[in-house]
Amino acid sequence: MGGMRFVVIGGGPAGLRAASTAARLGADVVVVERDVVGGAANLWDCVPSKAMIATGALVSRARRAELLGLSPLTPEVDLKALAVRVRDVEDRLAASGTSQLESQGVRIVRGAGCMTGPHTVEVAVAGEAVETLDADAVLLSTGSSPRVPAWATVDGARVLTTRQAYPPPVIPEHLVVIGSGVTGVEFVHMFSSLGSDVTLIVSRQQVLPSKDPEVAAVLEANFLARGVRLCIGARAVAIERGDASVTVRCDDGRVINGSHALICIGSIPCSEGLGLESAGVTVNAAGYVPVNHHCQTNVGHIYAAGDLSGRLPLASVAAVQGHKVAEHVMGLHTRQHRHLDYDKAASAIFTEPEIADVGLAEAEAFALGRKIRVTKVPYAANSRALIDGDSRGFVKLVSDPATGVVLGGSIVGSHAAELVSVIALAVTANLRVLDLAESLFVHPALAEALAEAAE
Repeated sequence: MGGMRFVVIGGGPAGLRAASTAARLGADVVVVERDVVGGAANLWDCVPSKAMIATGALVSRARRAELLGLSPLTPEVDLKALAVRVRDVEDRLAASGTSQLESQGVRIVRGAGCMTGPHTVEVAVAGEAVETLDADAVLLSTGSSPRVPAWATVDGARVLTTRQAYPPPVIPEHLVVIGSGVTGVEFVHMFSSLGSDVTLIVSRQQVLPSKDPEVAAVLEANFLARGVRLCIGARAVAIERGDASVTVRCDDGRVINGSHALICIGSIPCSEGLGLESAGVTVNAAGYVPVNHHCQTNVGHIYAAGDLSGRLPLASVAAVQGHKVAEHVMGLHTRQHRHLDYDKAASAIFTEPEIADVGLAEAEAFALGRKIRVTKVPYAANSRALIDGDSRGFVKLVSDPATGVVLGGSIVGSHAAELVSVIALAVTANLRVLDLAESLFVHPALAEALAEAAE
């Protein structure tokens, strides 16, 4: 299959992995990217937010120094230095990704890609066409952008989307966060750690409405302990901006005054301007490009991956999709091939404490009427958690009572995002709880809680 002309539109996690894998397998690869290699994950979303969260976590830990036998510490945030740090992390990742692709012979074309036919991609800069690429296969991986409701006017100063908050112009005196999903709660954690007063508007009856209520309860308790105000069961319907303030109005009549407002109510796919109609590619009513288990669109040689595909909007999922696409383009699907199982994808929320889960959730199992075994171990029973002075949270395992196979799990607590990888491996490989219980983990270590939950 050498010489396959493979064009990737969008150099985010999906496009980067697809291009690298296809080039290694012998394809002639061109990546069309209008912003930065690494995509929104590097430039606007995952990486910069986690860089700021890391700073906030260190501030929070310093404020708890007395728990570890230290004199009280009161660190101050240097916003200018924080901005430099965030940009440095972004630049390093972009340079690394670019270097990797170029070392593999991948050509990177800067500009916006648009399909002008099933096998042609036109690249434009500032609206002017600069090159036309012929393709045997095309990957569409242009990601998504924050959703802004019609009732909100974003100005980038007082009313912000998530992409204008890495970091914001100033540390808000009182930030009103609209949206209590994953992104919203991460920003609540981030800015409360950095010193802002925060109010969170929660449209449902709990934060993280799609997560285990027990998990949400731990996070809500932490927010309240920090002084975060929770407006439960309120849906924002209007934002009014003053000279030095914002007013957010809710559908139940509640009014929240703050210095800044941050909109975190999901995202929309970046499918506009891709020329999908010219290529014959189907787009659904929400703007996503439907795909099959190979990430193929209705046009067999045109693929979609990442947020654009409408599957799990996770950078990790996008990267694996990209790898699978490259293998399929190069014909490797004819060998033994495991389809991507989205139900077994691990996810994490970088709050304090961290939250992570994978596989079948307890509430989901009960809703399905499925028999499960649930075991739970609190961090307070773990020696490493006590040593570190942070015993908040728990480990919960869900397994099949008949076979002992691990079906899923949730972790709330320090380093949950790392520890959940063990459960993810167990779920993917159909390991039993006995396999975890008999594993010889390090002592003292947080991972011991996994073995104890498996007993």
